[in-house]
Amino acid sequence: MNFKISPEYKDHQAEIIDLVKNFNEEGETIFQSRNTLKIVQINGKDINIKSFRIPNLVNQIAYRFFRKSKAQRSFEYASLLTSKAVGTPTPIAYFEKNHALTFGQSYYISNQMHYDLTYRELVTEPDYPDHEYILRAFTRFTFDLHEKQVQFLDHSPGNTLIQKEGGDYKFFLVDLNRMNFKELSFEERMLNFSRLTPKKEMVEIMADEYAKLIGRPKPEVFAKMWFYTNQFQEKFQRKKRIKKKLKFWKKTN
Repeated sequence: MNFKISPEYKDHQAEIIDLVKNFNEEGETIFQSRNTLKIVQINGKDINIKSFRIPNLVNQIAYRFFRKSKAQRSFEYASLLTSKAVGTPTPIAYFEKNHALTFGQSYYISNQMHYDLTYRELVTEPDYPDHEYILRAFTRFTFDLHEKQVQFLDHSPGNTLIQKEGGDYKFFLVDLNRMNFKELSFEERMLNFSRLTPKKEMVEIMADEYAKLIGRPKPEVFAKMWFYTNQFQEKFQRKKRIKKKLKFWKKTN
């Protein structure tokens, strides 16, 4: 088993290894789909273990010899975000179970964040308290990411956790295995908003706030942000229609 544990958790190495070895029996499952998320405890403190689905054969070979695994990337990107003072759950460790020629199971471990909402609530609950205030604060957070040369490729509604602290809000990124770290063009910055919401009124608010921060006219910022949003939504809806047709075809054959 290949693994790396943060220096702050070296004293708990044996416990962490045992938790990974006994992943199927330990902890509380909080999400299960392609990947599985569990909450476990170390010294009374909640931590999060994410078990990644074993990839297909091609990727088993790729991850074994040529590419970093999702678990390793999550750990390294979280560490880099932390060094840039970008909010994310504290990275604790990653583990990989490899075979001679193929990649097997992998795990990413971080502290369990307790949060008040995600960006998704802003989409589904337009009357959420402080809705516009939070949306503008989120836009400032995203601008700060861009200024720090962080391109979060999975910038989508469920991947930003939001904590309310007094009258302010703090933002934390999760699901980190797809990121780039580079200087971003204006087009790349606008594209980074495309997956967040289909609601024009929300895009208008984000465009207004981002325009102030970047020093460009609001109509220009909105036009680009809304163009990429529509482009993504059209592609997303097209995929849904294809899946629906395939599901119908399977039922009738």
